Amino acid sequence: MNVPAARPTLKTYLNLVKFEHTVFALPFAYAGLLLAAMQFRGTGWPGLATLIWVTLAMAGARTAAMGANRVIDSAIDARNPRTAGREVPSGKVSPAQAWGLVVLSLLVMGVAAAQLNPLCLALMPVAVIFLIGYPYIKRFSWLCHVWLGVTDGAAAAGGWIAVTGRFDAGAWILWAIVIFWMVGLDTIYATMDYDFDRQHGIRSIPARFGIPLSLNIAAVSHALTFALLLTLGIVLGSSFWYFLAVLVMGGILLYEHRLVRPDDLTRANVAFFDANMYLALTMLAGVVADVAWRTLR
Repeated sequence: MNVPAARPTLKTYLNLVKFEHTVFALPFAYAGLLLAAMQFRGTGWPGLATLIWVTLAMAGARTAAMGANRVIDSAIDARNPRTAGREVPSGKVSPAQAWGLVVLSLLVMGVAAAQLNPLCLALMPVAVIFLIGYPYIKRFSWLCHVWLGVTDGAAAAGGWIAVTGRFDAGAWILWAIVIFWMVGLDTIYATMDYDFDRQHGIRSIPARFGIPLSLNIAAVSHALTFALLLTLGIVLGSSFWYFLAVLVMGGILLYEHRLVRPDDLTRANVAFFDANMYLALTMLAGVVADVAWRTLR
C-alpha cells in the first residue's frame, strides 16, 4: 500500500467518508428530534443547543464509522476494481491518518453525547461497537445489512432520545423504519459487488441468495418500511402533511425498485443514492410541515 506523498486535503477526507451520504441518516435524526419535541413539549422545536449537539454527535458517529470501514476494508477494496480507487487503498490517505480521523470523530461524538443527557452518553459504548463492527460482520454473516440498519437506525432513535432522555414507542418505530429501509437499500447496493463477493468470500444477501431473490427481499423490506412510516404517523397523531410525505416516500420506493432488475443492474447506484437521498429529505420535509402545522393551528 502506498504512503501518501502529501497531507490529505479536506476534500480528500470528505471523499474518504463519503460525506454526501450523510443525507441518509441525518434527516431521520432531525425527524426524531422534531417529533419528540412535538410529542412531549407541544412544539416541534427542540432547542438550538440540542439541535447543534445532535448534529455534531451524528456527524462524529458517521465519520468514525466510515473512516474505520475504509481502513478495515482497505485490502478488500484494493482487490475490487469498483473500489480500488478509494482513498486508503490508492494511497491518498494512510491508515494512520484514517484512524486519526476516527479517533477525533469519536471524541466529538462523546463530547456531544455528554451535552445531551445521561442516556445518550451511557449508550455511546454500544454505539461504538456497532459503528466499528460492520466491516467485520460481512466477513462472517449475510446479516451484515441488518447490522448496518440497526446502526443507522440508532441515529433516528438517538434524535428522539436526545429530547426525551428515554425510549418511547416513537423512538422504537423510528429505529425500525430505518432498519428495514437500510436493509433494502444496502441489499440493492450489494448487487453491484455480487461476483466479487462470491469469489472472495464476502457475505451479503446477494452473495448468499442470488440477485433475483435478493431484490425481492429488498422489496419486502421496503414494503415494511412504508407500513412502519404509516404506523408512526398513526401512533403520534400526525397531520395530513406527514401522511402526504409518506405517500411520496412510497412512490420513491416504488421508483427505486423499478430502476433495478435481475438482468439490468446498471442503475443500481442511482437507486441506492439518488432515490434514497430524496426519500430521506422527503421524510424531513414531511415532519417539518407536520410539526409546524400542529404547533400553529
